Amino acid sequence: MRRGPARSQQSFALEPTLEEKRAMGGAALSYLIGFLENLPEAPASDHDGALDLARLFRQPAPAEGTRDFDEVLRLIGEAASKGFETAGPGYLAYIPGGGLFSAAVADFLATGVNRFVNVWHAAPVFAQIEATVIRWLCDLFGYPEAAGGILTSGGSMANFSAIVTARRALLPENFLRGTLYVSGQTHASVAKSAVLAGFPPGNVRAVPTTPELRIDVAALRDMVKRDRDEGRTPFCLVGNAGTTNTGAVDPLDELGSVARDEGLWFHVDGAYGAFFQLTERGRSLFRGIDAADSITLDPHKGMFLPYGTGCLLVRDRSRLREAHQVGADYLQDLAPEDEIPNFSDYSPELSRDFRGLRVWLPVKLHGLGAFRAALNEKLDLATFLYEGLQDVPDLEVPWEPELSVVAFRIRSQRGSKGDERTRRLLELINESKRVFLSSTLIDGRFTIRACIVSHRTHRDRVEEALQIIREAAARSV
Repeated sequence: MRRGPARSQQSFALEPTLEEKRAMGGAALSYLIGFLENLPEAPASDHDGALDLARLFRQPAPAEGTRDFDEVLRLIGEAASKGFETAGPGYLAYIPGGGLFSAAVADFLATGVNRFVNVWHAAPVFAQIEATVIRWLCDLFGYPEAAGGILTSGGSMANFSAIVTARRALLPENFLRGTLYVSGQTHASVAKSAVLAGFPPGNVRAVPTTPELRIDVAALRDMVKRDRDEGRTPFCLVGNAGTTNTGAVDPLDELGSVARDEGLWFHVDGAYGAFFQLTERGRSLFRGIDAADSITLDPHKGMFLPYGTGCLLVRDRSRLREAHQVGADYLQDLAPEDEIPNFSDYSPELSRDFRGLRVWLPVKLHGLGAFRAALNEKLDLATFLYEGLQDVPDLEVPWEPELSVVAFRIRSQRGSKGDERTRRLLELINESKRVFLSSTLIDGRFTIRACIVSHRTHRDRVEEALQIIREAAARSV
């Protein structure tokens, strides 16, 4: 049999040489380090010329590549310079995700070795790393050995799997009379998940909240009773371990009691706030969370990891597996689940990236104590901002922060021009480009919110934000 030329004598366009790999890797690392070092001075939001630049990227795919990596890297750098600077210290909008450098290194390694971890037999040790991460998170909330979970793309997918698991566990195949209970402050992904799981929108029951924006337990009990009397089937209750609007924490211990009394699946959406469980203050606020049947977490928020890192924990992992497992003949060669789980049986995703390394490596490298210290710092910074805003004339700060969101607006009577002035205030604040804040509607009123989560946000930037807000408030009169 005649053999072809030796491998070393051939050129394969998709396989860079050793020298090319070193040059590309070195250039990429140099760019990334420079990018991160420049974050403190980068605009918190920059859209000047962004659409013009985006239009330049509307090109057909080239038949022949440029082979000039430096040029491609330059284009990536230009693209990264426009939009929200979500990795920077001045980004206080929505829920920031800082993106730890050590997690970026983990992703580089994970995508480089490119192992498939969704069935344990394909990469036993990497699958165990992911299982170990899940166990670490279960331990954080006092979950038993029977607990388990899955790393997801984010809180939305985690909430979806939680609703599907609750539906499969507690409702019959014909489930359209099933109702689930949220508060008006619950993240929209829960209602979206319910619709995607097959429920009519009206089956998602919005429970009134107290003046502190926590779910009203008495109103909840009344709604459940009324729904039963009208022939509906209550099956799921969702509590908040930190809402997006204000960081409000529902009375989780009381909600757990309602769930037990009524036979409901108790799910806690802790996508934003649950990692404050690492702190003493957080554990006090979340009393009763260990009784939840499932918990949504977003490590890309409270653990400062790259976007695309969510998690669902379930007290009884067999329920999660029963809701998601579907067999296939073409998988018969793979080993069945043993002491390491087949994650494909616990999730809608059959193919996905190795998310566990971007959690495991930073924890292994830095230790949980580093994350605890950073989260305590964020709680302190929120208190500092809240107290400072109370001294600003014409501002009202209606809710003392329980976690790290501070909401405020122009002091006014309902129906006055307060909303208009508050909108103008937000514009003036964000014009500084040193900080970027976002807004919401609470009780129908336009409200500005600052969320302090990034590990790169420290006292100096919050002091600067406070000064910017003071000056903008004076100008917005």
